[in-house]
Amino acid sequence: MGKDLMVKPSENLDRGRYRRKVQRCLDTLARMLTDGSFSFPRKNIGLEVELNLVDRELRPSMTNTAVLDALDDPSFTTELGQHNLELNVPPRPLAGESALQLEDDLRGYLAAAGAKAEDTGSTLAMIGILPTLRHEHFDQKWLTNSTRYSSLNDQIFAARGERLSLSIEGAALPGQQPELLRSYSESILPEAACTSVQLHLQVAPEEFAAHWNAAQCLAGVQVALGANSPFLLGKALWHETRIPLFQQATDTRPEELKNQGVRPRVWFGERWITSIFDLFEENVRYFPGLLPETDAEDPIEALESGLAPKLTELRLHNGTVWRWNRPVYDVVDGLPHLRIENRVLPAGPTVLDVVANAAFFYGAQRALAEAERPVWTQMSFQAAEENLYAGARKGFDAQLYWPGIGWIPPDELVLRVLLPLAHEGLRRSDVSDAARERYLGVIEQRCLTRRTGSSWQRAYVLKAQESGLERDAALTQMLSRYLELSTANEPVHSWPSSLTG
Repeated sequence: MGKDLMVKPSENLDRGRYRRKVQRCLDTLARMLTDGSFSFPRKNIGLEVELNLVDRELRPSMTNTAVLDALDDPSFTTELGQHNLELNVPPRPLAGESALQLEDDLRGYLAAAGAKAEDTGSTLAMIGILPTLRHEHFDQKWLTNSTRYSSLNDQIFAARGERLSLSIEGAALPGQQPELLRSYSESILPEAACTSVQLHLQVAPEEFAAHWNAAQCLAGVQVALGANSPFLLGKALWHETRIPLFQQATDTRPEELKNQGVRPRVWFGERWITSIFDLFEENVRYFPGLLPETDAEDPIEALESGLAPKLTELRLHNGTVWRWNRPVYDVVDGLPHLRIENRVLPAGPTVLDVVANAAFFYGAQRALAEAERPVWTQMSFQAAEENLYAGARKGFDAQLYWPGIGWIPPDELVLRVLLPLAHEGLRRSDVSDAARERYLGVIEQRCLTRRTGSSWQRAYVLKAQESGLERDAALTQMLSRYLELSTANEPVHSWPSSLTG
């Protein structure tokens, strides 16, 4: 969402002016796409990791400001909750040994942040949803002290006109009945429970639609392969509970608007696209502004003067529509470019798993985007969306639809179809053989063992409860063991399944 706001929206409520400015930004973007105004020297990748802080009892530690002050590193920044940090890894080319260097860099960043966190009595936890979160941690007082976050909270609740309700029916633990979460919140802090890894890929404007459509096709497979968020408020829910939780936590619609079919702000989309402009135009057409701040720039005048327009209002608006694959316009060193931001993956379990997930995505996405007969011309958009929810809910037990095959489990789909495509896509991207084999080898073994972070967490908690522990104690013990194993950086498919091994 960019920089902090200058004033609260309540102090600047000229929504008509804001709407006109957003439209002018959109018109400017259209001209830039037509005129060939974008820089594209090479395919750069980027990565963001959202992190949790826990105290010595493994409960959320509301210390992000202290940790950031101690770190004094611009690569780390705040996130919505006081128990969250965000790491922004500098962009780099995909080719060569870059992925291996990314793994080393990530380890270095996390080691530095972990050391500073320890000084404040906290520990870093890289996990999709912190299993020790409780309802009291959703109190508005735990929002990070920022105009941006408090304004977003106020505007979402003003639009809803009622408190936030959470309703999620779980996928049953083996031998158990499905569990049901019914809860509520007076703040948007349930969103802060959703800690993710966001993958960025810089693409040329003419290639954007193919890469975005390919990313949409992969979303269900990605969440099934990378699931790491099975528990929330003491309940065993979806394998990737972030998916329904994030949608519900930022929903501006009361029940009446849901019943009318008004679109949610966390959105898969509704159609395949032919241009990045389609996505920005939909955002402007369907969603009212949540943070209606304007700046003094006239974007068309800036463009005609030979400058790269900031498009501030369009970018801010885009940051409050949470597509699972989000279009990004950015300006770096005075040059404008376009990126796809892939947002479906949870954080963790290990750095190696994170980089393996990224390598699979970048490789498979490129191969699908460049296919002679694109896969999205052979399946409905609704099928791709249903794959996302099926993969998130059931993990490797899901049945996904794929053209030419029909219904197939995610592990079989990856091993038979997508893993060879990912290898080919990374070869075309000039990724070194060592990097390609290291990271896609992790994906292969994860499929063969059918073990994700989520399935490991679920199995551990079930065994801990069978040994006599109550659910809360089992979750705390599981998190302790998870943190021990995740810092060792052995991929999750190799983690021991016993309580003590």
